[in-house]
Amino acid sequence: MINKKRGVSFVDMGASHPNLIVGIGGSAGALNAYKALLDAMPSNTGMAFVIISHMNPTAVSQLVEILSRHTKMTVRVAAEAMLIQANCVYVIPPDADLLMENYTFKVISPRSGRNKQVDLFFTSLAEAMGDRAIGIVLSGYDGDGTKGCKQIKANGGKTFAQDLSAEVDFMPLSAQDSGNVDFVIPLDEIPDKLKSLAAALKTNSI
Repeated sequence: MINKKRGVSFVDMGASHPNLIVGIGGSAGALNAYKALLDAMPSNTGMAFVIISHMNPTAVSQLVEILSRHTKMTVRVAAEAMLIQANCVYVIPPDADLLMENYTFKVISPRSGRNKQVDLFFTSLAEAMGDRAIGIVLSGYDGDGTKGCKQIKANGGKTFAQDLSAEVDFMPLSAQDSGNVDFVIPLDEIPDKLKSLAAALKTNSI
């Protein structure tokens, strides 16, 4: 695991509520990015990770099975009223919009439209978590995630976009061009940056 080589470590918060909720949006070409990011991520960050992936509405997602091979965190499909817990990875259900409030998910099915799921989740994440919201835009077509990044920043959170490693750069470049991305760094450097952000929030709350 990359995190072991890099010496990245986090304090286990020991509580069900995550200290940060990290929304991760992607589309075409994002599978390798999801895997690389989870490979780099320690399993005890105290954060929760929510993967919003564009999928054919009739497809049966195998993301949970695939991503479980790349992390020791629990990976599950998000469901209505499910509690969002620290040190877990959640995947959007097929043909659904995913929102959150009060540390629980809201699932709206069928989805309201094509390739809008990242913006919708990021916006609800921003409203629910404020400065404890993180948005990461990975490989994909169209500009989904750009409006959501704007909302996250407007509410005090932080945003990332995949660097030149993106297999399809439309989504990350759209977010960057909007001026609403804080960090454009390699995927294996994101855990260190998240650690710094979490530490800064903890210091400011003391």
